[in-house]
Amino acid sequence: MSKKPNIAFVTGGYSTEAQISYKSAVTIENNLDRDKYNVYKIDIAPGGWFYIDAAGNKSAVDKGDFTVIDKGNKIKFDAVFIGIHGTPGEDGKLQGYFDLLNLPYTSCDALSSALTFNKRYTVAVAAFSGINVAKSVHLFNNAPYDAAAICSTLQFPVFVKPANGGSSIGMSKVNTPDTAALEAAIQKAFAEDTQVLIEEYIKGREFTVGVYKNNGIITVLPITEVFSKREFFDFVAKYQGESEEETPAKVDDHKAEKIRAAAKKIYQVFNCRAVIRIDFIYNEEKDDPFMLEINTVPGQSEMSVIPQQVRATGGSLRDFYSAMIAEILPQQ
Repeated sequence: MSKKPNIAFVTGGYSTEAQISYKSAVTIENNLDRDKYNVYKIDIAPGGWFYIDAAGNKSAVDKGDFTVIDKGNKIKFDAVFIGIHGTPGEDGKLQGYFDLLNLPYTSCDALSSALTFNKRYTVAVAAFSGINVAKSVHLFNNAPYDAAAICSTLQFPVFVKPANGGSSIGMSKVNTPDTAALEAAIQKAFAEDTQVLIEEYIKGREFTVGVYKNNGIITVLPITEVFSKREFFDFVAKYQGESEEETPAKVDDHKAEKIRAAAKKIYQVFNCRAVIRIDFIYNEEKDDPFMLEINTVPGQSEMSVIPQQVRATGGSLRDFYSAMIAEILPQQ
């Protein structure tokens, strides 16, 4: 009988999104199949990298080879299940580290992760590849900008958001070309990041969909429609009950097929791996979906979209996570 693979499950992170990582961690831990894998939980945080055993005891991770000591034994890992939203688990930093150690992991590679983590570079590559995106302006905190000129360049309303990061933290909607309001929104976004993206509002229904690769085949999960009780789908709407999601969405076959086709193309263009989530606005006037952003480590809490969509297929998270791990484990 072959021994069970050792899987490191990493959670935490260095950003304000760590709180979301810990919510996802509960679901992931409850659904990683211990009959198939030896699972070791590792918390990566500003205060250090620690292995947390079943009793809650903490011990430091050896960053030289990413090993831990458990019951006096040195544990080497066969693969890593990444559950960190934000830096360093979603922006390519951990991926690069694991690549140097020749350790497989469940997420996009370092380049794809770093690229998609920056919303402006993502939409630039998408536009170049013929994917519909909103018109936008990119700002850097070490370069001058003219808020009045931006007001005359873009059509309002606009969304102002940190270029890097997720969970809609630091995001604002500016409804009219008001220089003072735009400046305040820009400064709010700069408080979270050194780069800011300002993009035109696209009118339409908001959809989000998970996409993954299994046995080399790109598969789209059931589509979810998002209904925010707030002016837009911000942090409060996402994580404090101020939104509703309908999975599967009530959408006609024509629109659904366009969304699925766009999702598969995006997954391929950005060379994605494992499961990602793509947010869209479907513009009725142009009869096309517009990509908003790509989440390469999507939320996995019980209220999150990916678990909803997996359940809508009739499948289980346990089997879904096992398939993700099986996809990256070296063939025996």
